[in-house]
Amino acid sequence: MLPSRRSLLLASPALLLGRFAQAQGNWPERPIRWIVNFPPGGAADTLSRALGESIGTRLGQPIVIENRPGAGGLVGADLVAKARGDAHTVIMSNAASHGIGPVLYPNMPYDPMADFTHVALVGTFASVLVVNPGVPAATLQEFLALAKGRPGGLAYGTGGNGTMNHLIGQVLARAAGVELTHVPYRGSAAALTDAMGGQIPAVMESLPIALPHLRAGRLKALGTSEAARDAALPEVPSFTEAGLPTVQSTNWFGFSTAAGVPAPIVARWEVVIGEALQDPKLQERFANIGVVPGRMGPAAYTAMIQGELTRWRGVIQSAGIKPD
Repeated sequence: MLPSRRSLLLASPALLLGRFAQAQGNWPERPIRWIVNFPPGGAADTLSRALGESIGTRLGQPIVIENRPGAGGLVGADLVAKARGDAHTVIMSNAASHGIGPVLYPNMPYDPMADFTHVALVGTFASVLVVNPGVPAATLQEFLALAKGRPGGLAYGTGGNGTMNHLIGQVLARAAGVELTHVPYRGSAAALTDAMGGQIPAVMESLPIALPHLRAGRLKALGTSEAARDAALPEVPSFTEAGLPTVQSTNWFGFSTAAGVPAPIVARWEVVIGEALQDPKLQERFANIGVVPGRMGPAAYTAMIQGELTRWRGVIQSAGIKPD
């Protein structure tokens, strides 16, 4: 028979702590369901698989990556939000589902703060504007001049509505005084494939995903979104360097559980994630794809997400950005 709510409220702190300790001792009892709220091949998927491989060995249970894309990452995030108290279901939280979507879309199905326990920042990286090599623009200024000559006629693709790449494209267009038509795809891979095939001239993409195509010469980069040049693309100026200092953003991915997971298990997650991010092999993998490992625990990461919600709410309202 399950204990009543009253009996739980009257239970002594020592008893509750004992139950938490027992939960921690038995955990994990089965494979971890790791939700990636974007399709395979994107930044969230790439980082999750790299990190999950390292964490699985530390926990003694496999990490099962489950791609649940849709609505700019909201579908997968909502799945985890509704798994309240489930210590075996986690998510790679990100700007789309926890920093932008909640202030872009009306009628959100979850609260990005109250429905999650945010554990750690995993990594940050720039966005990059890439174009098909056949586009007659060698620089960002030439691309924007081309756009000015064709109002609404130049399109840029992204991996979905409500993503950081979607918004940074809109901010770029507004700052430069041009029209750019956003074309949302069901994931980064499809957008990049069309750009390489010439079906779309440009894509605003996460650096880790675009980098292999840039190195192979299948695409060319015109600008990056962080204030300074990116070490992975030292020859490519930032939007700030190109004269657009308001066009700045940093993509971020972190690790979150559903709300209601026992505190000792959250603490255990913080430890294993920290250990994984200090692994030289993982750091080398991150560096090769232009990712800076995160260095934030629960309090700092939670505060960062709250700050991002405030920042993007202001950007969206001032620019009049609407979901496509």
